[in-house]
Amino acid sequence: MGAATATAGAAAATKKQQKLRPKNSIRKNRTKNKKKKPSNNKVKSNEKKSEIGKAAAAETPTQRGRNVVQRATASQQLSFFVNQYQSANRVQLSSLELDSLKEFIHVLINLDSSYTWLVVMGVMRNALQGPAQNMTGKLDENMKIVFGSSWKQVLFEKHLQKGHIDPGCPALLVISSSALRSLELLRELRSLTKECHAAKLFSKHMKIEEQVSILKNRVNIASGTPSRIKKLIDIEALGLSRLAVIVLDMHTDVKGYSLFTLPQVRDEFWDLYRSYFHQPLLEGKVRLCLYGPVPTDLEAKKSKANDD
Repeated sequence: MGAATATAGAAAATKKQQKLRPKNSIRKNRTKNKKKKPSNNKVKSNEKKSEIGKAAAAETPTQRGRNVVQRATASQQLSFFVNQYQSANRVQLSSLELDSLKEFIHVLINLDSSYTWLVVMGVMRNALQGPAQNMTGKLDENMKIVFGSSWKQVLFEKHLQKGHIDPGCPALLVISSSALRSLELLRELRSLTKECHAAKLFSKHMKIEEQVSILKNRVNIASGTPSRIKKLIDIEALGLSRLAVIVLDMHTDVKGYSLFTLPQVRDEFWDLYRSYFHQPLLEGKVRLCLYGPVPTDLEAKKSKANDD
């Protein structure tokens, strides 16, 4: 009888403990050893991602659209530049002018894996000293190649030579859409400006009187924006007697604008180009370099259509 009473008491205590145990704990114990089945939604989502990944891998760069930068050929880059010139100035180049430009395309230099390239237009002597694939991709190294064996005398030395090198006459002129971008390009040319400092030709934080003073010395390299460059040429502070290479920066800003598409800057550039650079280029006295990703004809046509 005592044993039965003890057993009944133990059973009652167990029932009481089960009542006091939280329901969540009981549910956890019930599902602890059960395998979780993936939901139908999750399975479908994974299958969809897999299909998208396979489709993306099968796409060509053209099919992926504008997000992929394509390498433009030399002829495409020439077409891009000519189309930009004709569109901005509402003129049609004659066949003679077009033939002159075609004759002046000598080399297309692929710079690096970031799809930056340089196309040089103009009469070139000893332009390439080695294969293009050996280049580092920096602007200074490529300018050495463009200027050939004379690069040190032309771009590095700082002394004036009466009758040969006049003050304020750069051999290399870099044109970009903003002061910030001009400074970035000068940093790429830093190895060439240790002896003879480059001239900064933009209006931001720079008074024109300061620039006129700088241009009274020897200047091998100058970098700036179209408006200030033209103003300094107009007042005869900046000379063009030594000018051999013009680099046009094709870099786009965070809003997607470049030297050829930022409205006010674009107009200022073509005003400068018409006034001082177009004829020397046709005559082969100046070399023109497009530095940065240049759109292919297809992209240029789409861009023009969107603008219209």
